[in-house]
Amino acid sequence: MSQSLHIFTPSNLTFPKPSSNRRFLVTTFSPKLISIKASTSSDPNSSTSPQVLISNNGTGASGILSSTPQDYDTPPSQSIFSDSSSIEVDAVTEAELKENGFRSTRRTKLVCTIGPATCEFEELEALAVGGMNVARINMCHGTRDWHKRVIERVRRLNEEKGFAVAIMMDTEGSEIRMGDLGGASSAKAEDGEIWTFSVRAFDSPRPERTVNVNYDGFAEDVKVGDELLVDGGMVRFEVIEKIGPDVKCRCTDPGLMLPRANLTFWRDGSLVRERNAMLPTISSKDWLDIDFGIAEGVDFIAISFVKSAEVINHLKSYIAARSRDSDIAVIAKIESVDSLKNLEEIIQASDGAMVARGDLGAQIPLEQVPSAQQNIVQICRQLNKPVIVASQLLESMIEYPTPTRAEVADVSEAVRQRADALMLSGESAMGQYPDKALAVLRSVSVRIEKWWREEKCHEAMELPVVGSSFSDSISEEICSSAAKMANNLGVDALFVYTKTGHMASLLSRCRPDCPIFAFTSTISVRRRLNLQWGLIPFRLSFTDDMESNLNKTFSLLKARGMIKSGDLVIAVSDILQSIQVMNVP
Repeated sequence: MSQSLHIFTPSNLTFPKPSSNRRFLVTTFSPKLISIKASTSSDPNSSTSPQVLISNNGTGASGILSSTPQDYDTPPSQSIFSDSSSIEVDAVTEAELKENGFRSTRRTKLVCTIGPATCEFEELEALAVGGMNVARINMCHGTRDWHKRVIERVRRLNEEKGFAVAIMMDTEGSEIRMGDLGGASSAKAEDGEIWTFSVRAFDSPRPERTVNVNYDGFAEDVKVGDELLVDGGMVRFEVIEKIGPDVKCRCTDPGLMLPRANLTFWRDGSLVRERNAMLPTISSKDWLDIDFGIAEGVDFIAISFVKSAEVINHLKSYIAARSRDSDIAVIAKIESVDSLKNLEEIIQASDGAMVARGDLGAQIPLEQVPSAQQNIVQICRQLNKPVIVASQLLESMIEYPTPTRAEVADVSEAVRQRADALMLSGESAMGQYPDKALAVLRSVSVRIEKWWREEKCHEAMELPVVGSSFSDSISEEICSSAAKMANNLGVDALFVYTKTGHMASLLSRCRPDCPIFAFTSTISVRRRLNLQWGLIPFRLSFTDDMESNLNKTFSLLKARGMIKSGDLVIAVSDILQSIQVMNVP
């Protein structure tokens, strides 16, 4: 038995712009705009297409059925999947579906920072097998040649092993930072030790316990008695003396310092931020790195220390001008007081956000970080932007094979907040146990998600309208209704056919109980969807004929053992805006 609802917007009709304060609570449709199509088959295992019955609703069936779907322009450089006889899906997800069924799939996505511990092909493959959805390259460390080799290995991994790992390039930003520690991978500061922070360039090997600072005015701005925080407070110093370009500091909280770590200083309990506020968000080095990312075709560019929406808009215009065929999403890193002041406009302008809790915790009181994280996650959800919770999730696993119980609780809280993704930083880049750290994120995510479904904790969060056109509002209504139906009917999966990825993201925003199978013909769209909650991106060629698309999809997925006859699915599409409920024949 198949039932479907199709909605059409004839080109000769105009509609008022929807109110911006409308909320999705009860879904209603105008009868004059609805065409309902129902089909039945007495044999659920029949392979023949069921007959179609059409209700015209007084509008004239022929005119509606011949309506031209929306025009979706696809950049010529984006690879379109034209093989109509095959389907591509992540190898790990396919194995999970075959072994454990629909409900076993993890909804929260995982981002891994790639560094010396994980940069070889075999190590990257181990991360992909362990559940890595996005590989992050941090331009604070390494050379562009080194990052280029990592990108090539990830692309090769996708091509040869059947993964869809996306690549995120993270810019350094122009905040005050330490130097590269003379080539050392880290330096340990012990309690009471005296260290020198200097703006001088050393021709010979630098003196012991001496760190370069990239900001020429550093010695002028700090005062004796100031508190200096390294990497968001992982190590703390007290300024005890200033000698020309050198600043002598005593270690008050020992810890491990990493190359190019962020530096902040506090005075009388308040952050000293006047100089940071004057620095540009995107430095000259960042622009060169952005050019590199565009040339290499990365999927995401994350911008550090974003102060306003203007920076995001400027970067998007730059990317469009430099590569008109690119499909690069811009992620705003929320890690400063300025970011929090302009939070909603920054998120609205961006394609997603990252809660960079390490640097954020160095600029606001520590006790405010949890509420700031929850607020950022909620705003991203409301505005339909993917959000990544990052920094120090499993910091102890850089050195130890098991996390602390507090770290596990922290991870579970981010999953419970329904963040799109969790990110490993030093744990995967330079840690001794990157695979184990990833396994912890994966197992905790799956367990908390399962608990959430078992407890039927459907949020009462109201999702505001985000579309600017009537057609966009229809898509939002369709996805809201489809997600509600999926939860109420207990369907096995939601299918969405999308050329741009927008309809899939709207479904993800609703956080339904079941997994979302997102079918797209474009490689870049498939990889980009790999960051969003609950989406399982497939690469599949399809047409404007939904009956044909569904029949082909069922056939291909059944042949690979990923679905079976009798499974209940709801299908939606941005090709021809519709909802269809059916059992797999």
